[in-house]
Amino acid sequence: MSDIGGDFIFRGMAEALGWLTLTIVLYIAARRVQSAAKGNPLANSVLLAAVPIMMILTVADVPVSQYQEGGIVLLWILGPATVALAVPFFINFIHVRAAWKPMAVALLVGSVVAVISSVLIGHLLGASIETVRSLAPKTVTTPIAMGISEEIGGIPELTAAFVIFTGIIGAVAASAVFKLVGVSDARARGFGMGVAAGGIGTARAFQESLIAGTFSGVGMTLNGIITAILLPLLWLAFS
Repeated sequence: MSDIGGDFIFRGMAEALGWLTLTIVLYIAARRVQSAAKGNPLANSVLLAAVPIMMILTVADVPVSQYQEGGIVLLWILGPATVALAVPFFINFIHVRAAWKPMAVALLVGSVVAVISSVLIGHLLGASIETVRSLAPKTVTTPIAMGISEEIGGIPELTAAFVIFTGIIGAVAASAVFKLVGVSDARARGFGMGVAAGGIGTARAFQESLIAGTFSGVGMTLNGIITAILLPLLWLAFS
């Protein structure tokens, strides 16, 4: 019996390692494609890596939960990676401090609109209450968003999917939207991407410039903090 249990554990670990390896290989390949495309936002590395993974899971009929067993390591790394954004913030602190007033207004408006629009869209499309709760923190970076989702009764795994999808759309469409509305200031572009598209948007902002990436990191971090504090309170107040 112990041999059977040991084989089961070993097989599970091997499968998890296999999914992790596949994810890393596909992401490296996607980065090369993105580099060959000279950073074109349509050649987003996360999107290019995610599509073949979703196709493989669909064709092989593999549950997402099984795939996530291998991705838990990458999810854990997101925390330290987010903290590492303090480095460019320190370097460009003088620029961030000089723009704190417009950032405060943009943060408040962006955070509130993101939550309200998510909830309204979910209700209008007839989504279940669990789905709506999972959708509400979709613009926050993944680790924080999953914690918020669990706090308000959502499904953390579904929230992670919404966050990634939102980030990809934001990273791909941001440049075109900014051009359409005439936003050229790197600080505004970066902060907007951070608030609206989280970590994936921040990665895209760093491709534009260090200033844009810095402000995007600030926007992502502050949006995570304010949403983590206010959303559970608002949900309790109106539920």
